Amino acid sequence: MNLIATKFLLDVGLWVLASLLAYAFRKPSLIDLGIPLNVFGYMLLNGSVMALLAWHYRLPRQTWQRVGVPDLLMLARAAAVSTLLMFAAGFVFQSWLQLPRSVPLLAGVLGFLLMGAARILARLLAERVRSRDATTQKRVLIVGAGSAGSLIAREMQRHPEAGLRPIGFLDDDPGKQRQWVVGLPVFGPVSSLPAIAAREDADEVLIAVPSVAGDFIRRVIDLARESQVSYRIIPGVFEILSGNVNINQIRDVNLEDLLRRPPVHLNTTEIADYLKGRVILVTGAGGSIGSELVRQISRYEPAILLLFGRGENSIFGIQQELTRTCPNLKQIGLIGDVRDEARLRQVFETYRPQVVFHAAAHKHVPLMEQTPSEAILNNVIGTRNVVALCLEFDVSRLVNVSTDKAVNPTSVMGASKRVAEMVVSAGAARARETQAFVSVRFGNVLGSRGSVVPTFMAQIRSGGPITVTHPEMVRYFMTIPEASRLVLQAGGLAENGKVYVLNMGDPVKIADLARDVIRLSGVRNVDIVYSGVRPGEKLYEELLTASEGIDATTHKEIFSAKLAPVDAEQMDRQLRLLAQHAAHPDPDAIRALLAELIPENKFGQIR
Repeated sequence: MNLIATKFLLDVGLWVLASLLAYAFRKPSLIDLGIPLNVFGYMLLNGSVMALLAWHYRLPRQTWQRVGVPDLLMLARAAAVSTLLMFAAGFVFQSWLQLPRSVPLLAGVLGFLLMGAARILARLLAERVRSRDATTQKRVLIVGAGSAGSLIAREMQRHPEAGLRPIGFLDDDPGKQRQWVVGLPVFGPVSSLPAIAAREDADEVLIAVPSVAGDFIRRVIDLARESQVSYRIIPGVFEILSGNVNINQIRDVNLEDLLRRPPVHLNTTEIADYLKGRVILVTGAGGSIGSELVRQISRYEPAILLLFGRGENSIFGIQQELTRTCPNLKQIGLIGDVRDEARLRQVFETYRPQVVFHAAAHKHVPLMEQTPSEAILNNVIGTRNVVALCLEFDVSRLVNVSTDKAVNPTSVMGASKRVAEMVVSAGAARARETQAFVSVRFGNVLGSRGSVVPTFMAQIRSGGPITVTHPEMVRYFMTIPEASRLVLQAGGLAENGKVYVLNMGDPVKIADLARDVIRLSGVRNVDIVYSGVRPGEKLYEELLTASEGIDATTHKEIFSAKLAPVDAEQMDRQLRLLAQHAAHPDPDAIRALLAELIPENKFGQIR
């Protein structure tokens, strides 16, 4: 006999037993006088009804060892329906059954209790066996007694084989302190972590407050390190609720925890109407910023989304992602190089884009110091080609992605991006009234390809050390979603000729960021070594030149820089010279011409 049949027979048997017990409770004389035939008839009828309902509600297919509230609710539904049917049968067949009217009700209650008790007992026995078989049991102190904390504690209780045993909670909410959550005490506030960890002999601290700021997480980690216990952080509660996370998938800290400021949440809903029903072109669509731009643009129902880039693997990858997430979106992958004016023209003539996001660029400072010609051809000449075609084909909005390294540049890469801003500004001066050409300037993007955090994590995984160029080097940081939302927001503001800057708070020391990555990754004994400033790098990055200043915009987190006007004819002559020096590589001539081109570069800083 298989397990399903066994559970089915046990359920029906317990239900019939409940019928007998209900009658015996209502008619105690039954014990002395024997069971009348009509009671046997009632038991047979009641058992048959429950057999049909158990099969209908698939009660035998419930896994008793992991029974939960939904399973008991389904059992309650079957018991309620059976009780109502037998109550009605008592009226219809009263002359034959001769039952007290309370018997079906008592039988239903007793039957639910007996069948539910069998399931709960099976679960308790199974958990006891799993707990006994578990080799080790870490005592886990959970920070956060909210939804995420209670879910993860319950999951640990259900899966002792994972080797984690929750012992209680810490929570700063006074209303939760001295309370009990899922059978575990809330010991007190987070500040009491060292004392509670020592008293309760905790082996690990689990941070279960996924929506909290990074400062809070750093404070908890410092307390855990002080207590000499390990620490981890769980994912967001909605990931848990959706079933995407279980006890064995506790992850590392989110990149937003490294910002040392609240993340900026730009409201693009109100201004993204300029994307709906339009033909949108994204250059560099396979890159870190470009691909995130594509993801966010796809939410606003463009008519066609053109994915332009020269890396076929990255373009193919973002195409496949969009096919899964936005199957109704019309998206076209286009392989090409912004330096190739003929290929770009073909794209503009064929698809007539109405909005262009220009994210194609070389971004690594040391590599561009070695090959200045590539920085010019890609970042400057490529931008010139995009601007010229946007003017010719009457593109309504062009948003150019720039960087804080374009401010007072000392590197070829930064200088090339500053010139690219000037190219867009010169194009804005020639634009029609219906057009808006803008640039967006932001700092280092956490998590982008080749950025410091993935580099640090790779160094940690290999055992260290982490390399930092200089103990005083500072940078502004933002996340990939923040950067992409800023680009979309800039397109919505669309003040022709502007350069937009995101309010990113105070800059962060790279050395402090490295220490945060070490702490938040949960590792110990990883050293930080200083390798020295590389060619073209600055200790401090700025978002504005001394002469620019800023204007407020309609969004409190975005400012616009006041740029000096650009002489378009002189710019054209100098760009032709730059293109010649880049086509027949002459690094010294390129550096000299860049120093001449950039107004704020008065002392020949570009080396």
